[in-house]
Amino acid sequence: MSENTSNFIFNEIDKDIENGVYDADKIMTRFPPEPNGYLHIGHAKALWINFAVKEKYNGITNLRFDDTNPVKEDTEFTESIMNDIKWLGFEWDALFFASHYFEKMYDCAIELINKGLAYVDDQTPDEIKENRGSLTKPGIDSPYRNRTPEENLDLFTRMKDGEFPNGAKVLRAKIDMQSPNMNMRDPVMYRILHTAHHNIGDKWCIYPMYDFAHPIEDAIENITHSLCSGEYEDHRPLYDWVLDNLDEYKNNRPRQIEFARLALTNVLTSKRYIKLLVEENIVDGWDDPRLYTLGGLRRRGVTPEAIKEFIKQTGVAKANSVIDKGQFEYFVRDDLMKTSARIMVVTDPVKVVITNYPENEIEYLDVPLDMSDENSATRKVPFSRELYIEREDFMEIPPKKYHRMYPGNEVRLMGAYFVTCTGFDKDEDGNITTVYATYDPETKSGSGFTGRKVKGTIHWVSAQENIPVEIRNYDDLLEEGEGEILDRINKDSMHVVTGYAETSLKGAAKGDRFQFVRQGFYVVDTKHTTDEKYVFNRTVTLKSSYKPVQ
Repeated sequence: MSENTSNFIFNEIDKDIENGVYDADKIMTRFPPEPNGYLHIGHAKALWINFAVKEKYNGITNLRFDDTNPVKEDTEFTESIMNDIKWLGFEWDALFFASHYFEKMYDCAIELINKGLAYVDDQTPDEIKENRGSLTKPGIDSPYRNRTPEENLDLFTRMKDGEFPNGAKVLRAKIDMQSPNMNMRDPVMYRILHTAHHNIGDKWCIYPMYDFAHPIEDAIENITHSLCSGEYEDHRPLYDWVLDNLDEYKNNRPRQIEFARLALTNVLTSKRYIKLLVEENIVDGWDDPRLYTLGGLRRRGVTPEAIKEFIKQTGVAKANSVIDKGQFEYFVRDDLMKTSARIMVVTDPVKVVITNYPENEIEYLDVPLDMSDENSATRKVPFSRELYIEREDFMEIPPKKYHRMYPGNEVRLMGAYFVTCTGFDKDEDGNITTVYATYDPETKSGSGFTGRKVKGTIHWVSAQENIPVEIRNYDDLLEEGEGEILDRINKDSMHVVTGYAETSLKGAAKGDRFQFVRQGFYVVDTKHTTDEKYVFNRTVTLKSSYKPVQ
């Protein structure tokens, strides 16, 4: 996002600066993921927005891990999140952990207890849920709601000291059980968890809830604008309540602003469901190329530039909407077209024997990397008597307007020569096994030959010098419709085929991207590629049904 681009978040920050709420040179935001899974495409939007604010106002954006739930969090996720942010090209100014503020949060809870604004509740989780009411039914006060501050302070201290088992007691804010906002009906602020924390070990056995911890974290770090997705709008009154009732923060606190989250058609982003798919071995880890985690997109060959351009062009709004996944793929394809070398790969091969080409000769042709650019750099491609072409590029009895290879027809082999089909062999089942052709040595690409033209051009790979490859083509992981996630899994979401690639591919590194002529954009898989075997993941097909608005 350039500084000249406007959106409602910028407008609100500008108003705050004009009204003297915050200083223009002290705008601070933060990206606060919980380390309980990998980042996904929706997080990329949140990152982009926060760092766009940093760019526009020459401000500060911190990375903070909201690690308040040790049951679900892990160092693996912390490291993956940092790697993903760096991969997108963002640099945070400072790194923080919510767990480093636990002492301060505990003191804040004590302050609320002493003010009569928090109490220890002995009800079970089910009782608390039941007595909380519903959108049409007011809540019921806990029988422990009127404990004295002294009683609550004693019980909360004993909770911290490990005297009670998990679930025995919680600390709740004392707000309004009749509130139309369910989040304000005496929300739980602390629970007992006798679980080691991945970052600080066994120091604590009580842990703050997100809605209590988050505003305190923002305030400690002097964040000016707490930018978050739209589902937190109903939580904003609680965010403000926490800070308004803490003496240290009530007069100088952050402002929460919500934006519409990013949702794509038929794309799964829920970490809870992704975790389920990983645990059930339905996908190949959090970075499975069928997932829209950043790790999955990276492994699929999507570029950071495409992700950021997509987010930039779709804009920042308040109202939620679902964006056609084809629109995202358009930006991916557009970026890859500018940066991917084109190579020839055959995945459903039929052998072609050029009968008038010398049997033991191999010719190394200079084939342009970009066939549409006469000034393009070239690569060496071996040409031999025996070649592979795609099975679909030959027909015994072609339909009208079929311009590829069939008996008697002349076509161009891409970057090579004109060849004319002279015959073919079939097996006992009627399948084409070998195609025979002759070539015209005067028609070599780049020779300036203008004697005649042909309508068809097909790609090929030498049968004598090539690189065997495994190719993974992907479809939607989920079938359309409603129902349980596991019932909607598309069992045909990955198609594995083998093929042959031209030898210019040799030496390609994991993560290198290519355009396979007439097939799509592919990337060398980072997990399953070995020195003995190249594995490619399809990023996107060559053609798109999506048309951008001009």
